[in-house]
Amino acid sequence: MRFQRLAFPNADDLLFGTAAKPLVTRHGLRLGGGLVYPELNFTLPPMEITAATMRTVVRHYEGIIKDALRRAAELEAPGVVIEFETLPPMTATPAFGLEIVRVLLAGMDEARRTHGIASALRMTPNDNREFTRPPVLRSGEHLERMLELFEGAAGAGAELLSIESVGGKELHDEALMNCDLGQVIFSLCVLGVRDMEFLWKRLAGIAARSGAVCAGDTACGFGNTAMVLAEQRMIPRVFAAVVRAVSTVRTLVAYENGAVGPGKDCAYENPYLKAITGFPMAMEGKTSACAHFSPLGNIAAAYADTWSNESVQNVRLLAGMAPTCYMEQLIYDCRLMNRALAEGKAAALTLRRWLVDSDAGLDPQAWVLTPESVLAVARSVVEAPDPYRAGLAAARCAVGLLRDGHAAGSVKIARRELVFLDSMTAQLDALPSDEGSFIAQQMALADPAKYLPSEYGLRAG
Repeated sequence: MRFQRLAFPNADDLLFGTAAKPLVTRHGLRLGGGLVYPELNFTLPPMEITAATMRTVVRHYEGIIKDALRRAAELEAPGVVIEFETLPPMTATPAFGLEIVRVLLAGMDEARRTHGIASALRMTPNDNREFTRPPVLRSGEHLERMLELFEGAAGAGAELLSIESVGGKELHDEALMNCDLGQVIFSLCVLGVRDMEFLWKRLAGIAARSGAVCAGDTACGFGNTAMVLAEQRMIPRVFAAVVRAVSTVRTLVAYENGAVGPGKDCAYENPYLKAITGFPMAMEGKTSACAHFSPLGNIAAAYADTWSNESVQNVRLLAGMAPTCYMEQLIYDCRLMNRALAEGKAAALTLRRWLVDSDAGLDPQAWVLTPESVLAVARSVVEAPDPYRAGLAAARCAVGLLRDGHAAGSVKIARRELVFLDSMTAQLDALPSDEGSFIAQQMALADPAKYLPSEYGLRAG
């Protein structure tokens, strides 16, 4: 599928709880169909995961699902999405991950019978392919075991298939530190796009065989790494904002190969993808502070069809275990958004305006996520003829949005960062107009010890 026009061309239609193409789950959750649902994400406290510790690991997940869903029922949530993000040993040994899948599904079934609460399980194996250096992406045990876990989990009843895939990251990390926009675009829009095409065709096959749903990917290792580095003042915030816009091109490939949402929560590029595809999207913001800081705590909720918290460790807080506490927080956030939706579009747009305006003027990374900015970036992507030129267009669009916003006094940009707007424009002007020339140029610049061109279907010069 090639998306050539926007599913949401009008900014007033780009709204939380509302997708042009809602997804109905097996137990009746209508994602993007008029309600925002909480999506709980959790992980273990620091501990080893081995055959010897699996009994303890399982007890953690049994407790998490039982307590969190009981609290959801007590708060009368209309339904919940549960996300299981595996830790590396759970993907490396698929039997470990599958045991936890069965535990979670059993807990969800019990809550449905006992409390009447509907739920759906999102399965997100972590991508161990980067553990070989340089990464081997298209063959080998890391790929085989990851696909085995996907296949087993989908067959067991996991409904939504997602991943934080890593193709291109081996060059992107250095590109961020160097503020090298050419290598960013090469990593995301050439390497990342090719790996996404390879991987999501295989996930689509698994979904078709099992009756599961391809949900979506995330450029977390790219855009969120940029965001965290910007928070630590290691790279400019304006550069991180442009990286976020460019990451849209990479993540869009999942939807071009059969994904239908909800997009993965840590993909802050999801607003652009929602505008392009019309599919429901998960979002996270202030409730992800357990895992990372961000300047996008409220504005992210403006587009949420499920509202998530990122991975919170199963540790005890004063009120109870942390995942249960986060479930409560998510439910209350969703109640507010759903109350606004129930009072009509005008009320929902008022809440959206407050969510957007509370963040947008304070950070360039938030500014590129205003509804108007989202539509501008999304339109630049769909109007481009190929992924490389889409990346160029998204970057130019984001730089222009930041220039215009700063000139109008609408967004704060630190004086020391203004020079980077000129630097990024100069970098973009120096890039070739066609993909073939761009690939040759960037391959000559990339460190050949860090990546294998053949893993992306490219031939080394």
